[in-house]
Amino acid sequence: MGIDPGLNITGYGVIDILGHQQIEIVEAGVVRSNRKHELQNRLASIYDGVADVIESLKPDYMGLEELYSHYERPKTSIIMGHARGVICLAASKHNLSIQHYAATQVKRVLTGNGRAPKNQIQLSVARHLGLDEVPQPADVADALAIALTHHYLSFRPDGLL
Repeated sequence: MGIDPGLNITGYGVIDILGHQQIEIVEAGVVRSNRKHELQNRLASIYDGVADVIESLKPDYMGLEELYSHYERPKTSIIMGHARGVICLAASKHNLSIQHYAATQVKRVLTGNGRAPKNQIQLSVARHLGLDEVPQPADVADALAIALTHHYLSFRPDGLL
């Protein structure tokens, strides 16, 4: 399972490894929070949504994008930290192991370039998964990229991520 955390939209993607490096999407989507709600209610929505996905799909592992922000926006880092925190809590409550990945690491694994643009990541995800179109929205493509990265770096060809 890969997670692209966000306060407004959290992308998730669960993949299954079949046979010799054949990868299939089990499910991918987004968990949304209501921008009009208070922070604690938005975080509860993220927690509940991620917990529901974990409970229904029962992945073996979670890959989670690490926190990154520009020094000009420290408040964004703090808010994103809250979102990552409730995602980590959902994983912990379901005894799900988490591996954290920097965005540059995901880009490097999938494209060979740690500074690849978002559209290149989306195209790479589609190619790796044999899709005719790039996954939408971008949060889903990012989550699937994290799941793929976890698979490629862990060499676990026999289970759900």
